[in-house]
Amino acid sequence: MKIEVYSDIACPWCYLGERRLERALKSFPGRDDVEVVFRPYQLDPSTPERAVPLIPQLERKFGANVGAMTKRITEAGKEEGIDFDWGRALDVNTLTAHRLLRLAEQEYGAEAQRELAEKLFEAHFEEGGDVGDPGELTALAVEVGLDAKRVASYLASDEGLVETKAEIAAARDLGITAVPTFVIDEQYAVQGAQPPEIFLQVLGQARHAGYDTTAHDITEGRLMSDG
Repeated sequence: MKIEVYSDIACPWCYLGERRLERALKSFPGRDDVEVVFRPYQLDPSTPERAVPLIPQLERKFGANVGAMTKRITEAGKEEGIDFDWGRALDVNTLTAHRLLRLAEQEYGAEAQRELAEKLFEAHFEEGGDVGDPGELTALAVEVGLDAKRVASYLASDEGLVETKAEIAAARDLGITAVPTFVIDEQYAVQGAQPPEIFLQVLGQARHAGYDTTAHDITEGRLMSDG
């Protein structure tokens, strides 16, 4: 079974969704046969490449609702062991991070890619990291086993850029309009940071086949998905 996760490192609900999927898989009887692969999606491709504090950017986009929104996400994060630090978080273009995730999957496999995605989310939302900085990205990649020289050389070039942009465009052509979206065996879709029991329900349907395609949608999954 293959789960393709359409997400953006800049999306807090994508971080929550990944954690909830992980909880579901721990209870799923067929977990040893599940491969999780991250696919790129950008909420806002126009975000500058130079990092700036995130909160002022959110205030410009969402106005007075930012406090309530971040509080809600923070509370949800605590249930998943995530400590969102909005005061330190930076806003930066995530295209380079997606390129790096592509390299990880292509040359090191899906498990290494998933470990790297977790590191990127953690750096972005909990540690005030700049996930657009090649030096920081290289350090995170090395932590999950990628070769430092290969990563540094890759990020210093345009390698994988055309392919990553093509994958982002392909996601939109598939009808992906909000993240996270989890596509199971190209037939079943779960949209949003759903609770583990929803993932388990759809995973069970996919495993036994013959059921109608199921799509789920929740407001949380759209919180910062309008770009």
